[in-house]
Amino acid sequence: MIYCCEEHVDLAIDTVVDEFETFPTLMKVEGNELSTTCEYCRNDAIYMVGNK
Repeated sequence: MIYCCEEHVDLAIDTVVDEFETFPTLMKVEGNELSTTCEYCRNDAIYMVGNK
């Protein structure tokens, strides 16, 4: 799973498609994950992109 901000959501989706060759899932970050930062920058993560 990749946690990302609004700016990097396209990059995260492309990464999941390239690595897993499957359509990614996109979920909003909620609860205790709200303090998680984007894996591409230091902004707060808004989305979690995964392969399932």
